[in-house]
Amino acid sequence: MTYQLTAPLLDACVLGIVDNEDSYGYTLTQKVRQVVDISESTLYPVLRRLQKSGHLRTYDEPFGGRNRRYYAITDEGKKLLKHYAEEWQIYKGKIDELIGSATDAEDMQTEEKSDE
Repeated sequence: MTYQLTAPLLDACVLGIVDNEDSYGYTLTQKVRQVVDISESTLYPVLRRLQKSGHLRTYDEPFGGRNRRYYAITDEGKKLLKHYAEEWQIYKGKIDELIGSATDAEDMQTEEKSDE
């Protein structure tokens, strides 16, 4: 992907995933990687930071003779996610205004060619 994933946007992605369901590190990484190229070594410091700041909590569950550490969103994490979602909509709207005219013009040209 062309665009960089900033720390707040990565936080928002992680919080959004665990808001839907508790997840362990590998699953989180795989879900984020569907959108952007990221390694587990990049994600784990994010998880620790969100946990330390009180936005995530952890618990262990046995799986295949070992424990898996799961991450769950806290009430504070839900508040932060809501804030990020609101900020994202504003940011996305502003970017759409800037580059939207380029895609609108492209769509019009495509429509004109198909009418010919």
